[in-house]
Amino acid sequence: MSLNRQTPHFLRLKTKRYGFQDLRPETKRLHGVHVFQCTDQLGIVASISRCIASRGANILNVDLYIDFDGGKPVFYSRSEFAFDPVQWPGAVMDDDFSQISRLFNADKSIVKIPSKDPDLKMAVLASWQDHCLVDLLYRWQEGELPVDIGCVISNHDRGPNTHVVRFLERHGIPYHYLPTSKGNKREPEILNLVSGTDFLVLARYMQVLSPEFLRHYKKDIINIHHGLLPSFKGANPYRQAYEAGVKLIGATSHFVTEELDDGPIIEQMVDRISHRDSLHSFATRSENLEKQCLAKAIKYYCELRILRYSNNKTIVFS
Repeated sequence: MSLNRQTPHFLRLKTKRYGFQDLRPETKRLHGVHVFQCTDQLGIVASISRCIASRGANILNVDLYIDFDGGKPVFYSRSEFAFDPVQWPGAVMDDDFSQISRLFNADKSIVKIPSKDPDLKMAVLASWQDHCLVDLLYRWQEGELPVDIGCVISNHDRGPNTHVVRFLERHGIPYHYLPTSKGNKREPEILNLVSGTDFLVLARYMQVLSPEFLRHYKKDIINIHHGLLPSFKGANPYRQAYEAGVKLIGATSHFVTEELDDGPIIEQMVDRISHRDSLHSFATRSENLEKQCLAKAIKYYCELRILRYSNNKTIVFS
């Protein structure tokens, strides 16, 4: 909007060099994220860029990847942009990106405005070990994880006066104790408790979810494995690795599939050890890796940075 002599004095500032300067507050620009997947073809990047620019928005960051391994090349992208919500209202934005989706027959086109859209809702399943659970609760409290925690479910009774339970009560997060046995994994009850969630996190939940559970839940489940997959699968990976005399230890966050510890890998972290490490120090250092590795996976997932491709792989736009 141009300034003229009718503009009130308090909205103008006269400077020697630049003349009148508009002091009216500008509309706050918001941050948006667009994720796109389709068969690779000419003009995809140009169309997305033109769409964003035509609405007066600025592209902040673009990540691209093309998978050539599965026959027809597949295009993947994640774009971040800053926009004026008055210039580009939500309904118009949705329609603009829908047109691009139809133009390229996209398999996936997701738009998210982190400051406006609700956070994804997750439930956490944990057993007796607290380190991953406590770490992700602390990071959530500090605002590091953009997620809504619906509940915590455990097959271990922590009691009413424990650190975890007091934390959950203080923040109004339900804690459900469901003791399990070989013949009863309490899966129908778990499914009922997590029915309103967007994804699940297994924070050292030492129960194997059945194929029936996975088919009924139908959404993503992120697990932290206390080992550097594909090595040392299954139980006691600390001891397996220790007895194998490895020099690098690791942790792996991955999606859960029907095949045990074989889902698409999201993040892996490693640390170097030596013959001087005992089994105890070995386990302690592994736990530190697990906490960091799980937190990164949750953050990447909530920020729409993870895309699956080629059956059992992931793209992580970190």
